[in-house]
Amino acid sequence: MMKFPLSVALGASIALGACTDPASLGVDNRNANANRGAAIGAVSGAVLGSLISRDSKKGAVIGALVGGAAGAGIGYNLDQQEAELRRDLDSGVTITNTGDRLIVSFPEAILFASGSFTVRPGLNDDMFNLTKSLQRYPESTIQIVGHTDSDGDAASNQQLSERRANAVADVLLNQGVPFQRIQTFGRGESQPIASNFTPEGKAQNRRVEIVILPNA
Repeated sequence: MMKFPLSVALGASIALGACTDPASLGVDNRNANANRGAAIGAVSGAVLGSLISRDSKKGAVIGALVGGAAGAGIGYNLDQQEAELRRDLDSGVTITNTGDRLIVSFPEAILFASGSFTVRPGLNDDMFNLTKSLQRYPESTIQIVGHTDSDGDAASNQQLSERRANAVADVLLNQGVPFQRIQTFGRGESQPIASNFTPEGKAQNRRVEIVILPNA
């Protein structure tokens, strides 16, 4: 079994320290996600470099540099895409940038009538702007995830969440997003983000999330 050299772990931790200065990761730092992407890439690159190189130290250094640069690029693109989506989408849409993905969350009230899985026709502008963004940044996988609140039967909620995810996928496909980039999932009531004991919480839980994952 191949052992992971101590020097590789040390090199990875140094790369992380160099890329994630705690003072630079405040909420207002526009480069925070690029820094985080660089750190993730550096560690991954160091591990890969050590495994494929006969000289594990040299491989780790090269891998960290290449991986860090690639990770920073991913973070930068996500920051750019996030800014454009915030500008172009309805204010009720929530956009979360985790550093390695964007999560674009559409509340049920924007997308669907209650209990329905037919996308509201008035959403043309938002869907068009989202599609254009996905086409401007083609190197990503798009996961569409449907969620419900806990009202009603769990099996029915699961089915509704799947149908809603597929309905949103159909809109993106019809507007030109390639089929091979899209994955759909229904999570039913299993992944709430708020309490199901209040009307406000239930409204937050009824949503469709479009997760934009940059390809490695």
